[in-house]
Amino acid sequence: MEKTNKKPAAKAVETVEKIVETPKVEKDTWEIKDRLYYLTHDYAPLTYTLPSRHTRRFPLLWFDPKEGKQKEIRHASNQNSPFVEEQKGECTLEHIIFKDGTLFVPKEKQSLQKLLSIYHPQLNKRYEEKDDVKEAIDDLEYLEYEFQALSLSRELDIDHAEAILRTEIGSEVSKMSSKELKRDLLVFAKSNPTLFLQLANDENIQLRNIAVKATEERIITLSQDQRTFSWASNGKKLMKVPFEENPYSAFAAFLKTDEGVEVFKSIEKKLK
Repeated sequence: MEKTNKKPAAKAVETVEKIVETPKVEKDTWEIKDRLYYLTHDYAPLTYTLPSRHTRRFPLLWFDPKEGKQKEIRHASNQNSPFVEEQKGECTLEHIIFKDGTLFVPKEKQSLQKLLSIYHPQLNKRYEEKDDVKEAIDDLEYLEYEFQALSLSRELDIDHAEAILRTEIGSEVSKMSSKELKRDLLVFAKSNPTLFLQLANDENIQLRNIAVKATEERIITLSQDQRTFSWASNGKKLMKVPFEENPYSAFAAFLKTDEGVEVFKSIEKKLK
């Protein structure tokens, strides 16, 4: 802990990236309550020190739109304001330390809360404030997606279910019974509803499944370099896979062309 009545000298503070000046406007209303902050992007070291005072290396400034000027900010535990120009007398400077990715600040520490919730340039970049309302909205959206996914999974036919699961577990679906397919489809819909809905609504998913099944049953073949599809019976080339495209996605698109429609009909007959 450090005590001074002068502007602190520049000192390197442990951080990960350079602070960038970002203007913010104070909230219209401020609620007195305990607040929790957490580091973003799944970054949660044992300890992380957020810059708590302005230095040349790590500028800690806030632009005041009312006064039209930048204000230097710092965390002084014995002051009622985070602005240096409003701090009076001897200042007790403290580090701002996240432990295991989180920082709890009780309602008694209003200056620190406002510094973190309103003025700090790294807000919503390196860290965020826990927002129960926002999280409730996110949870509600997730539950709605989950409900839609589970409802849709019960309505899909076996071929569509197989096509979706094939993207997750590959050729193993060919060995599964219809009940196993339905069970795993429900599990997938519940565990990852957003991805499930994307796959279920992908108009090419079933065509990709047919292409994979046709390859597995040696109706068509895919060359070792995965660039050419041919008929397995006579080796006649069906299509060339465009560079850097997934071969089965490319073949699914091919089956929708005028030439591909006839190939699709032939493959369908041989798969039955």
